[in-house]
Amino acid sequence: MQIKNIIFDLGGVIYDIRYENLSDSIKKYGVSDLSGFYTKNFQTHEMDLFEKGLLSAAEYRDYLRKVSGLQLSDAEIDDVVNAVLLDVPKERVALLLALRHKYRLFLFSNTNEINYNCFTERLQKKFGFDIFKECFDHCYFSQLMHERKPEKAGFDIILKEQHLNPEETLFIDDILANVEGARKAGVKGHHLSEGSILDLFDEGFNLKIEQ
Repeated sequence: MQIKNIIFDLGGVIYDIRYENLSDSIKKYGVSDLSGFYTKNFQTHEMDLFEKGLLSAAEYRDYLRKVSGLQLSDAEIDDVVNAVLLDVPKERVALLLALRHKYRLFLFSNTNEINYNCFTERLQKKFGFDIFKECFDHCYFSQLMHERKPEKAGFDIILKEQHLNPEETLFIDDILANVEGARKAGVKGHHLSEGSILDLFDEGFNLKIEQ
């Protein structure tokens, strides 16, 4: 069945990120290692709650102070948390704008209040417009919908609210567990283990991957 709808992950697919930057950025304050706290494939329960909007930014900052043993200011903590965010290349935004003429596009991102406030402001300044409104039919952020990947419930919400046929819907993520979560909801999944989303489409913006 032909793909009519595409759900994109944000970090690692559209937005370049580096998980190790959180640990690296806090080292300047004298903490030797936080690698067991947040990586691409693992994060603490508290981080899960923060990404579901069940832990406030203030509560999360206090938690980070506790695990680091440092009495950092709110601004210093935000700088540490936002260090994972790198950039969105212009060619990816151009691709998404072109794809909107051929597919219905959606975003499903595991994020949090601190990162969200940072990247929305940065991207508005860089591009001069709200890429989330211009590039997608609708965006789903975990801290606002109170569900996160790889749980099936988040995908079920998107399918229901947007009246999507799962067999006509493709989900693209750089984390395999999240792709498997989408498949449990009946959505076709593609694990972007290498390369860029630009590699997934031909010059006519047709999907080159098996559907």
